[in-house]
Amino acid sequence: MTNQQERTGGRLMVLTGPTAVGKGTVEAALRKQHPEVWVSVSATTRAPRPGEVDGVTYWFMSEDEFEAKERAGEFLETALVHGMAHYGTPLVPVEEHLAANVPTVLEIDLQGARRVKERARELGLDVVYVFLAPPSFDELKKRLIGRGTETPEQQAKRLETAKVELAAEPEFDVTIVNNTVEQAAEDLWNVIAAEYGLD
Repeated sequence: MTNQQERTGGRLMVLTGPTAVGKGTVEAALRKQHPEVWVSVSATTRAPRPGEVDGVTYWFMSEDEFEAKERAGEFLETALVHGMAHYGTPLVPVEEHLAANVPTVLEIDLQGARRVKERARELGLDVVYVFLAPPSFDELKKRLIGRGTETPEQQAKRLETAKVELAAEPEFDVTIVNNTVEQAAEDLWNVIAAEYGLD
């Protein structure tokens, strides 16, 4: 495949943004309103947590299986997270949904989005890169602390990471400000609808 290949389906929507901005929450709200949207399911080598379902939450696989698939070029992007577990985006389901013109979303962190950008050029994938931004850094800080899921040290580290991630906004095609989850989900749908010719 080359960059010049003719596009037969829709454009892949890559959603990213700084830590704690609410990517997963906005994506869940989008799917609730528009169940026709397909969101890519990542593969991982970490063990399933209680309540997680193979093929729904993640595709769970062994290190050997993951590495074999990675060598075979079966992932759109991969990452080693916290030096412990591998994560990756299986390529074939993404290509199949795009070919069928099904609105296709990949919710991913900034590093993953950059890896998609590199690989998409090789594969000739047509991608719209969407950056989800907080109303302000202070608001992001308030939301992160309000979650109460991290220690003060972890919060400080995440906020430093968020500053770096926020600076990457100009790399993206579209910015959506997450003032409210409902509005951000609607704004994301409007971007998707415009790309896919939907109402």
